[in-house]
Amino acid sequence: MADPTADAETPPEEPSAWVARFAPMVPAGGTVLDVACGAGRHARMFRDRGHPVVVLDRDVVKVSDMAVDPEVEIVARDLESGRPWPLEGRTFAGVVVVNYLHRPLFPALVRSVAPGGVLIYETFAAGNERFGRPRNPDFLLHREELLIAVRPELQVVAFEDLEEQAPRHAVKQRVVAVRAP
Repeated sequence: MADPTADAETPPEEPSAWVARFAPMVPAGGTVLDVACGAGRHARMFRDRGHPVVVLDRDVVKVSDMAVDPEVEIVARDLESGRPWPLEGRTFAGVVVVNYLHRPLFPALVRSVAPGGVLIYETFAAGNERFGRPRNPDFLLHREELLIAVRPELQVVAFEDLEEQAPRHAVKQRVVAVRAP
């Protein structure tokens, strides 16, 4: 989720290389859902590509500047509060989740991918505790956990479970999966 201690004037980080690499798979003009959007780096990238976006986070202050755009919907919700998924019944051409893990959301995230749509997910995995935060196993994926979470409903296009050196030393797991049209 968004870091409430960060300076609101700090420019958003560059989009994840994983998300940028697979962004062209999102059907042209389709709405993209950015879950746990933080400062909206991925939502901003998709808006620049002409996609309407829905940004979802418990703290939406860092994306409040996007509210002037009629193609941006901002949803403030603590996804870990136990309340129902706030977008039930809606589907999206793209669903993006980066550096966020709350396992009870897996079914809702998969359901949110529209026919022909794509899920692009990247977060920390077991082993990351050697390099820094997050260290809590509740926030670290188990081996191949993203594969298990998306199958059999979605078809996996790409998957990585690896230790990386940049932008910082970390253990990450990533998946790109599509729903048949």
